[in-house]
Amino acid sequence: MLKKQEKRLTRHRRVRAKISGTGKVPRLCVFRSHQYIYAQLIDDEKGKTIAVATGKANIDKAKKVGKLIAKKALEKKIEKVIFDRGGYQYHGRVKAVAEGAREGGLKF
Repeated sequence: MLKKQEKRLTRHRRVRAKISGTGKVPRLCVFRSHQYIYAQLIDDEKGKTIAVATGKANIDKAKKVGKLIAKKALEKKIEKVIFDRGGYQYHGRVKAVAEGAREGGLKF
């Protein structure tokens, strides 16, 4: 029997086999822990993190994290990203980050 985190990592690997970020269209990766939510823009070709945003883990603050990562991306002239939900379901805090990023001006 697989544990909850092992199942999430399996889903994440399956998604990562299909998507990859570039310098012009980086991957917006979301990670959520019990207390915090993290969003980062990653250029997978170079293996570099372009920008990071983090905040406390509730839906309102997750939306602010999305807006913050969008602001940082637009400062670096990045308008389009590939969304990587990290193996999590697309609802709650993960969805709030995506909506905040869209409101901030990013296109998925």
